[in-house]
Order: sequence, then C-alpha cells, then structure tokens
Amino acid sequence: MESESLGTTGSSAGRGTDPARRRRADATRNVVALMEAAKAVFAGSGVDAPAKAITDRAGVGVGTLYRHFPRRSDLIVAVLQHEVDACVAAAEALGAALGPWAALGGWLERFTDLVGTKRGLAAALHSGDPAYDDLPQRLLDRLEPAFRTLLARAVDGGYARDDVTAREVLVTVALLCQPVRGAQPGFNRRMARVFMDGLARPRD
Repeated sequence: MESESLGTTGSSAGRGTDPARRRRADATRNVVALMEAAKAVFAGSGVDAPAKAITDRAGVGVGTLYRHFPRRSDLIVAVLQHEVDACVAAAEALGAALGPWAALGGWLERFTDLVGTKRGLAAALHSGDPAYDDLPQRLLDRLEPAFRTLLARAVDGGYARDDVTAREVLVTVALLCQPVRGAQPGFNRRMARVFMDGLARPRD
C-alpha cells in the first residue's frame, strides 16, 4: 500500500507542471527569439525585410510573429525598446567595471551600434505611422539618465569636457550614424569616434 501511495504521488508530481505556465513560458521564449532575429535581420536588410526572413531565423512560424506583433511597427518598437533596455543596463555594468573614460567610450560605442545598425529606421520613424509619433523622444528620455551618470563621472574625474550635456552628445552621435550615400563601410562609426575624441578634456 505504501509503495502504491508513493507511486501515485510520483505520478502526480510528474504531471504537476501548469499548462498555462508552460504556454506563457513558450510565448516569452518566442517573443525573445523574434526580437533577437528581427534585430539581426534589420541590421542586414533593413526594417522592411520580409517577415519570413525573421521567422526562419527565430525558428517559429509566420503566424507566431503576427500573433505577438500584428503590425510591423509593433515589432520595430519592441526591438528598439529591448535594445534600449540593454543599453541602459550596460551603462551600469560598464560604470562598475571600468574607469570613467573607458566606461564612457565603451557605452558610446554601444549606442553607436544601436543607432547605426537599424537600417531604414529613419524612414520608418518619418513614415507618418502614429506608432512612432513619440518613440524617438521616449527612447531618448530612457537613455539620457544612464548616459548622464557616465558623463558626470568622466567630467568629475577630469577626463571629459564639461561644456556639453548628455542629451547634446546623444543627439549628435545619432545624427552622425545616419546613412550616408556612397560612404564606405564603417564611415559612421569612424566619425562617431572622432566626435568621441572631441569629448576628451583638453590637456594643458
């Protein structure tokens, strides 16, 4: 009788996973996979890339994509917000691991990659789609406090000039990362580095 009782308990434990919880976990994995896939596809082919290119890379069906992101703008917004969240987290990590100037430069390189690899984004943001109406401002408002902390550390340590604001730097780097017709690969990042060098505090 004891062995039967134990057997019954074990069988129940094996069936104890909540199906609803499994579905939520699967849905979360699919959303993350779609955003990571879209990030990579957008970087190579632009934000107008075919949906199938994204779903094939994510390993899910097109129906799954449209279930979570009914419109292309929904996916673009989600990818950008995901990337910005990662950028904000990186500011804290770099600030804890590196000196003030190295942390500042490392984060600005990450921000440059964030802006520069979203081919076609500028056209999307100016397409008139209401989904993007306040998106640039919202993203900038999210990024600015994280960068302001790094910039303040560099200024206080005597590494960075004190006559520019965090927002001015972010806006300028974003403008430097816009596509330039006929430019060689890496042009935007190289120009962004030139600007970053100009942030250094002049030495007497």
